[in-house]
Amino acid sequence: MARKIVITSGKGGVGKTTICANLGVMLAKLNKRVVLVDVDIGLNNLDVVTGVENKIVFDIVDVIENRCRVKQALIQDINHPNLYIMPSAHSYNCSLVTSENVKRVIDALNDYFDFVLIDCPAGIDEPFKRAVCGADEALVVVTPHLSSLRDADKVLMILNSYNITDISLIVNRVRGDMVLDKEMLDSEKIAELLKVKLCGIIPEDDNISVLLGVGKTVTRGCEAYSAFTMLANNLFEDKKKLYDCTLKYKGFLGFLKRAVRKKV
Repeated sequence: MARKIVITSGKGGVGKTTICANLGVMLAKLNKRVVLVDVDIGLNNLDVVTGVENKIVFDIVDVIENRCRVKQALIQDINHPNLYIMPSAHSYNCSLVTSENVKRVIDALNDYFDFVLIDCPAGIDEPFKRAVCGADEALVVVTPHLSSLRDADKVLMILNSYNITDISLIVNRVRGDMVLDKEMLDSEKIAELLKVKLCGIIPEDDNISVLLGVGKTVTRGCEAYSAFTMLANNLFEDKKKLYDCTLKYKGFLGFLKRAVRKKV
Protein backbone atom coordinates (compact mmCIF):
# COMPACT_ATOMS: atom_id res chain seq x y z
CA MET A 1 0.00 0.00 0.00
CA ALA A 2 1.59 3.25 -1.17
CA ARG A 3 1.60 6.57 0.61
CA LYS A 4 0.08 8.98 -1.92
CA ILE A 5 1.40 12.47 -1.26
CA VAL A 6 0.51 15.58 -3.25
CA ILE A 7 3.14 18.35 -3.32
CA THR A 8 1.30 21.65 -3.66
CA SER A 9 1.45 25.35 -2.82
CA GLY A 10 -1.19 27.42 -4.54
CA LYS A 11 1.52 29.73 -5.87
CA GLY A 12 3.75 29.05 -8.85
CA GLY A 13 7.53 29.30 -8.72
CA VAL A 14 8.04 28.13 -5.14
CA GLY A 15 9.89 24.96 -6.15
CA LYS A 16 7.26 22.19 -6.02
CA THR A 17 8.69 20.25 -8.95
CA THR A 18 12.26 20.58 -7.69
CA ILE A 19 11.22 19.32 -4.26
CA CYS A 20 9.20 16.47 -5.79
CA ALA A 21 12.20 15.27 -7.83
CA ASN A 22 14.80 15.56 -5.07
CA LEU A 23 12.57 14.08 -2.39
CA GLY A 24 11.86 11.15 -4.70
CA VAL A 25 15.58 10.52 -5.13
CA MET A 26 16.22 10.60 -1.37
CA LEU A 27 13.36 8.20 -0.65
CA ALA A 28 14.67 5.87 -3.37
CA LYS A 29 18.07 5.94 -1.63
CA LEU A 30 16.28 4.66 1.48
CA ASN A 31 15.37 1.57 -0.59
CA LYS A 32 11.78 2.69 -1.05
CA ARG A 33 10.01 2.18 -4.37
CA VAL A 34 8.96 5.65 -5.50
CA VAL A 35 7.01 7.02 -8.46
CA LEU A 36 6.77 10.70 -9.35
CA VAL A 37 3.51 11.57 -11.10
CA ASP A 38 3.35 14.82 -13.07
CA VAL A 39 -0.22 16.11 -12.94
CA ASP A 40 0.69 19.60 -14.15
CA ILE A 41 -0.76 18.83 -17.56
CA GLY A 42 0.04 21.40 -20.22
CA LEU A 43 2.79 23.11 -18.18
CA ASN A 44 4.72 20.00 -17.21
CA ASN A 45 8.39 20.18 -16.23
CA LEU A 46 9.03 17.11 -14.08
CA ASP A 47 10.45 15.19 -17.06
CA VAL A 48 13.00 17.97 -17.67
CA VAL A 49 13.98 18.25 -14.00
CA THR A 50 14.56 14.49 -13.79
CA GLY A 51 16.32 14.35 -17.17
CA VAL A 52 13.94 11.87 -18.83
CA GLU A 53 12.33 14.16 -21.43
CA ASN A 54 13.98 12.25 -24.31
CA LYS A 55 12.79 8.87 -23.02
CA ILE A 56 9.06 9.55 -23.07
CA VAL A 57 6.98 7.19 -25.16
CA PHE A 58 3.69 7.40 -23.26
CA ASP A 59 2.42 9.78 -20.57
CA ILE A 60 -0.39 10.06 -18.03
CA VAL A 61 -2.82 11.35 -20.65
CA ASP A 62 -2.12 8.26 -22.80
CA VAL A 63 -3.03 6.10 -19.80
CA ILE A 64 -6.24 8.05 -19.17
CA GLU A 65 -7.25 7.86 -22.83
CA ASN A 66 -6.49 4.11 -22.91
CA ARG A 67 -3.65 4.28 -25.44
CA CYS A 68 -1.36 2.36 -23.09
CA ARG A 69 -1.26 0.57 -19.76
CA VAL A 70 -0.04 2.26 -16.58
CA LYS A 71 3.28 0.39 -16.55
CA GLN A 72 4.03 1.44 -20.12
CA ALA A 73 3.98 5.12 -19.13
CA LEU A 74 6.54 4.66 -16.35
CA ILE A 75 10.17 5.67 -16.93
CA GLN A 76 12.81 4.17 -14.67
CA ASP A 77 15.50 6.55 -13.44
CA ILE A 78 18.87 5.44 -14.78
CA ASN A 79 20.75 6.32 -11.57
CA HIS A 80 18.17 5.15 -9.03
CA PRO A 81 16.49 1.84 -9.96
CA ASN A 82 13.79 2.28 -7.28
CA LEU A 83 12.65 5.59 -8.79
CA TYR A 84 10.13 5.90 -11.61
CA ILE A 85 8.58 8.90 -13.35
CA MET A 86 5.16 9.13 -14.95
CA PRO A 87 5.41 12.19 -17.23
CA SER A 88 2.64 14.55 -18.21
CA ALA A 89 1.58 15.91 -21.59
CA HIS A 90 1.63 19.31 -23.30
CA SER A 91 -1.94 18.97 -24.59
CA TYR A 92 -4.98 16.90 -23.68
CA ASN A 93 -8.72 16.35 -24.04
CA CYS A 94 -10.32 18.28 -21.19
CA SER A 95 -13.40 16.09 -21.20
CA LEU A 96 -11.37 12.93 -20.48
CA VAL A 97 -8.75 14.23 -18.04
CA THR A 98 -11.04 14.46 -15.02
CA SER A 99 -10.37 14.17 -11.30
CA GLU A 100 -11.86 10.68 -11.31
CA ASN A 101 -9.61 9.48 -14.15
CA VAL A 102 -6.47 10.94 -12.57
CA LYS A 103 -7.39 9.25 -9.28
CA ARG A 104 -7.87 5.96 -11.13
CA VAL A 105 -4.31 6.17 -12.53
CA ILE A 106 -2.82 7.01 -9.12
CA ASP A 107 -4.77 4.20 -7.45
CA ALA A 108 -3.41 1.78 -10.07
CA LEU A 109 0.11 2.52 -8.79
CA ASN A 110 -0.86 1.68 -5.23
CA ASP A 111 0.35 -1.94 -5.11
CA TYR A 112 3.67 -1.37 -6.89
CA PHE A 113 5.20 1.47 -4.88
CA ASP A 114 5.86 2.64 -1.33
CA PHE A 115 5.50 6.32 -2.21
CA VAL A 116 3.51 8.08 -4.93
CA LEU A 117 4.58 11.73 -5.10
CA ILE A 118 2.14 13.88 -7.06
CA ASP A 119 3.52 17.07 -8.59
CA CYS A 120 0.61 19.51 -8.37
CA PRO A 121 0.04 22.48 -10.70
CA ALA A 122 -0.07 26.01 -9.32
CA GLY A 123 -3.38 27.63 -8.44
CA ILE A 124 -6.54 26.32 -6.76
CA ASP A 125 -8.73 25.67 -9.78
CA GLU A 126 -9.65 22.44 -11.58
CA PRO A 127 -6.03 21.27 -12.26
CA PHE A 128 -5.33 21.58 -8.51
CA LYS A 129 -8.43 19.52 -7.70
CA ARG A 130 -7.34 16.81 -10.16
CA ALA A 131 -4.01 16.45 -8.38
CA VAL A 132 -5.38 16.49 -4.85
CA CYS A 133 -8.23 14.02 -5.35
CA GLY A 134 -5.88 11.04 -5.59
CA ALA A 135 -3.78 11.88 -2.52
CA ASP A 136 -4.02 10.80 1.11
CA GLU A 137 -1.36 13.23 2.36
CA ALA A 138 -0.16 16.70 1.37
CA LEU A 139 3.11 18.61 1.52
CA VAL A 140 2.51 22.34 1.17
CA VAL A 141 5.53 24.24 -0.16
CA VAL A 142 6.11 27.90 0.72
CA THR A 143 8.91 30.41 0.44
CA PRO A 144 9.47 33.00 3.20
CA HIS A 145 7.52 35.70 1.34
CA LEU A 146 4.15 37.21 2.20
CA SER A 147 2.50 36.37 -1.15
CA SER A 148 3.54 32.73 -0.82
CA LEU A 149 2.23 32.50 2.74
CA ARG A 150 -1.10 34.02 1.78
CA ASP A 151 -1.58 31.56 -1.08
CA ALA A 152 -0.52 28.66 1.14
CA ASP A 153 -3.11 29.68 3.71
CA LYS A 154 -5.83 29.44 1.04
CA VAL A 155 -4.58 26.02 -0.05
CA LEU A 156 -4.56 24.74 3.52
CA MET A 157 -8.19 25.71 3.93
CA ILE A 158 -9.12 23.88 0.73
CA LEU A 159 -7.10 20.77 1.63
CA ASN A 160 -9.08 20.45 4.86
CA SER A 161 -12.20 19.86 2.77
CA TYR A 162 -10.61 16.83 1.07
CA ASN A 163 -9.91 13.37 2.45
CA ILE A 164 -6.33 14.31 3.36
CA THR A 165 -5.16 12.50 6.49
CA ASP A 166 -1.89 14.35 7.00
CA ILE A 167 -0.80 17.87 5.98
CA SER A 168 2.76 19.14 6.48
CA LEU A 169 4.77 22.21 5.51
CA ILE A 170 8.05 22.60 3.62
CA VAL A 171 9.74 26.00 3.68
CA ASN A 172 11.90 26.39 0.59
CA ARG A 173 14.67 28.83 -0.40
CA VAL A 174 15.54 29.90 3.12
CA ARG A 175 18.57 32.18 3.55
CA GLY A 176 20.15 31.68 6.94
CA ASP A 177 21.96 35.02 6.88
CA MET A 178 18.72 36.92 6.32
CA VAL A 179 16.94 34.94 9.04
CA LEU A 180 19.63 35.87 11.58
CA ASP A 181 19.51 39.52 10.50
CA LYS A 182 15.70 39.51 10.90
CA GLU A 183 15.25 40.22 7.19
CA MET A 184 13.44 36.94 6.52
CA LEU A 185 10.77 35.09 8.48
CA ASP A 186 11.97 32.15 10.55
CA SER A 187 10.60 28.79 9.31
CA GLU A 188 9.16 27.84 12.70
CA LYS A 189 7.33 31.18 12.79
CA ILE A 190 5.91 30.51 9.34
CA ALA A 191 4.59 27.12 10.49
CA GLU A 192 3.09 28.79 13.55
CA LEU A 193 1.35 31.44 11.43
CA LEU A 194 -0.09 28.85 9.06
CA LYS A 195 -1.00 26.49 11.91
CA VAL A 196 0.55 23.44 10.25
CA LYS A 197 3.40 21.14 11.29
CA LEU A 198 6.81 21.77 9.78
CA CYS A 199 8.29 18.80 7.93
CA GLY A 200 11.29 20.26 6.11
CA ILE A 201 13.46 23.34 5.56
CA ILE A 202 15.35 23.69 2.27
CA PRO A 203 18.08 26.36 1.99
CA GLU A 204 18.61 28.71 -0.93
CA ASP A 205 21.28 26.88 -2.92
CA ASP A 206 22.63 28.09 -6.27
CA ASN A 207 23.78 24.55 -7.06
CA ILE A 208 20.15 23.48 -7.44
CA SER A 209 19.61 25.86 -10.36
CA VAL A 210 22.83 24.74 -12.03
CA LEU A 211 21.92 21.06 -11.72
CA LEU A 212 18.34 21.62 -12.86
CA GLY A 213 19.72 23.13 -16.04
CA VAL A 214 21.22 19.77 -16.97
CA GLY A 215 18.39 17.59 -15.65
CA LYS A 216 20.08 16.48 -12.43
CA THR A 217 19.02 16.42 -8.79
CA VAL A 218 21.12 17.57 -5.81
CA THR A 219 24.44 15.86 -5.12
CA ARG A 220 26.46 15.48 -1.93
CA GLY A 221 28.37 18.65 -2.69
CA CYS A 222 25.21 20.74 -2.42
CA GLU A 223 24.10 22.40 0.80
CA ALA A 224 20.54 21.28 0.05
CA TYR A 225 21.57 17.60 -0.02
CA SER A 226 21.47 17.31 3.77
CA ALA A 227 18.17 19.19 3.90
CA PHE A 228 16.49 16.80 1.44
CA THR A 229 17.95 13.81 3.29
CA MET A 230 16.39 15.07 6.52
CA LEU A 231 13.08 15.70 4.76
CA ALA A 232 13.01 12.13 3.41
CA ASN A 233 13.80 10.70 6.85
CA ASN A 234 11.09 12.85 8.42
CA LEU A 235 8.57 11.40 5.98
CA PHE A 236 9.76 7.80 6.04
CA GLU A 237 10.70 7.36 9.70
CA ASP A 238 8.55 10.12 11.21
CA LYS A 239 11.63 11.94 12.47
CA LYS A 240 11.50 15.62 13.33
CA LYS A 241 15.00 16.79 12.41
CA LEU A 242 15.07 20.08 10.49
CA TYR A 243 17.95 21.58 8.54
CA ASP A 244 19.48 24.62 10.23
CA CYS A 245 20.08 27.18 7.50
CA THR A 246 21.55 29.64 10.01
CA LEU A 247 24.34 27.41 11.35
CA LYS A 248 27.08 28.49 8.93
CA TYR A 249 26.29 32.15 9.61
CA LYS A 250 26.69 31.95 13.39
CA GLY A 251 29.82 32.92 15.35
CA PHE A 252 32.56 35.32 14.26
CA LEU A 253 33.26 33.63 10.91
CA GLY A 254 29.53 33.46 10.26
CA PHE A 255 29.25 37.17 10.97
CA LEU A 256 31.93 37.83 8.34
CA LYS A 257 30.09 35.65 5.82
CA ARG A 258 26.91 37.62 6.42
CA ALA A 259 28.74 40.90 6.02
CA VAL A 260 30.33 39.79 2.75
CA ARG A 261 27.04 38.46 1.39
CA LYS A 262 25.33 41.78 2.04
CA LYS A 263 27.88 43.54 -0.15
CA VAL A 264 27.56 41.09 -3.04
